[in-house]
Amino acid sequence: VQLQASGGGLVQAGGSLTLSCAASGHTFSNYAIGWFRQAPGKERDFVAATTWSGLTTYYADSAKGRFTISRDNAKNTVYLKMSSLKPEDTAVYYCAADEGSPSRWPIEWDYWGQGTLVTVSS
Repeated sequence: VQLQASGGGLVQAGGSLTLSCAASGHTFSNYAIGWFRQAPGKERDFVAATTWSGLTTYYADSAKGRFTISRDNAKNTVYLKMSSLKPEDTAVYYCAADEGSPSRWPIEWDYWGQGTLVTVSS
């Protein structure tokens, strides 16, 4: 499956942004989808994930209450709605796909998109 992340940009602290992850190449609904982020000089960290059905979602503590992951299998797209953004949310955001259960560990995801940069100014 090929993944294309988009929607990044520059936003002020406290603002909102919605990222999209569009998939192609395979049956999208077979895959769990996750969002990860990587700040300069840091490791890639888990942000949120959804099962193939979208009925179960998972969030990093840093994302709980501020970010919402959702998916539209008819559009082969997963969204990450981010609100109350903070400067520490600045990172390249990646979406990933896997046929198994969602994991917080990047190494367990098989497919990755190219990333989209989110910059939050103070």
